[in-house]
Amino acid sequence: QVQLVESGGGLVQAGGSLRLSCAASGLVFSGYGMAWFRQAPGKEREFVSAIDWSGSNTYYADSVKGRFTVSRDNAKRTVYLQMNNLKVDDTAVYYCAAGNGPITLKTTYVYWGQGTQVTVSS
Repeated sequence: QVQLVESGGGLVQAGGSLRLSCAASGLVFSGYGMAWFRQAPGKEREFVSAIDWSGSNTYYADSVKGRFTVSRDNAKRTVYLQMNNLKVDDTAVYYCAAGNGPITLKTTYVYWGQGTQVTVSS
């Protein structure tokens, strides 16, 4: 059974930083692309960032480019999202996802975590 467990969310002031982690089990982690999505209240789920199995290729939404960094540690079966210079608009539930296929396609991702809340105050 595949499990993705996010952690690291919380409350932070605008301009601050958080690092999200997603620990995976039940799959051959090094064979999967990993992604982060987010969903704010009343809004559609947004594709934030992705990383391929090797860590060599990454994707970022324009809204987070230059502020967020995705990385992974295959030995620890964990993917990270370092979020710097956070803005109020970054407030959302952040979800980790895994899948095989092109990392920039939302439909690639078939396994999902339960999400972690990130709240950025002004």
